[in-house]
Amino acid sequence: MTILPSPQQLRYLVALAETRHFGRAAHACSVTQSTLSAGILTLERQLDAQILDRDAGRHVVFTPLGLDLIERARAALAALEAVTETANTARAPMSGPLRLGIIPTIGPFLLPKLMPVLRAAFPNLRLFLREDTTARLVDRLNANRLDVLLLALPCDCGGADAMAVTRDEFLVALPQGHRLANQTAIPVAALASERLLLLEEGHCLREQALAVCGLLAGDKGEAQDGYAATSLHTLVQMVAGGLGVTLLPRVAIAAGVTAGTDLVVRPLAAAGAWRTLGLAWRPNAPRAADYRALAPHLAEACRDAAA
Repeated sequence: MTILPSPQQLRYLVALAETRHFGRAAHACSVTQSTLSAGILTLERQLDAQILDRDAGRHVVFTPLGLDLIERARAALAALEAVTETANTARAPMSGPLRLGIIPTIGPFLLPKLMPVLRAAFPNLRLFLREDTTARLVDRLNANRLDVLLLALPCDCGGADAMAVTRDEFLVALPQGHRLANQTAIPVAALASERLLLLEEGHCLREQALAVCGLLAGDKGEAQDGYAATSLHTLVQMVAGGLGVTLLPRVAIAAGVTAGTDLVVRPLAAAGAWRTLGLAWRPNAPRAADYRALAPHLAEACRDAAA
């Protein structure tokens, strides 16, 4: 009879792969370093295979086989967790813990409206939040460390199932006294001669703003002038300081991102001048029905936030 790896051994392997450090992996698994090391060694002996390249010295380096086993371990752990999730969902839909990832150009502005809505609709749901860039959230989703993502579409969701929920309009933010400030709507062509300030690389809002303006990455903004922001609040202050103009999502403006400044905000006269807010989750997720049930409440919170 084949001796199968235990779930704990697989957790040790995945934690070591994610941390590349025995001490941090042991801490993540709530065991001692010697226990984790022994677990990895036992796994190697059971499989009669070398997972770690021990010629690499103190560095944690996996063999090609070890790298393959890491991905299979992740898939196996996800399948085991799905067994429990399926039973829990059937017994009590929209209850228990739910790990939600959200991007920083949505989270601070929408969560104050969304959280009360979800608490009222699903009192037995325990929501755990993680804010990060799209790429990092997708990595955590694929690693089964998040359940569902709230992000801006389109994006590279790594094969996840995605569901569009609502539109979030882009508006042009201008310094007071700007030559375009007296227009009721700003044509895209009028921005061609402006310094368009953007978020730094890694934020999907950057690429979406460029797409709305019909520009290619590298044509405008930070790549041209060396200016980039790490948050919408910083972007607002850069515009207020006269460094250029920018595009801001309506949900952020309605939440007060420009409060305390004298910025002028105008609609952008362009087809498709919006981003789509949506949800994404792993294919064939046992709680997919729960994630879809979030959609109308997300749409409600967006309407309230943008009002």
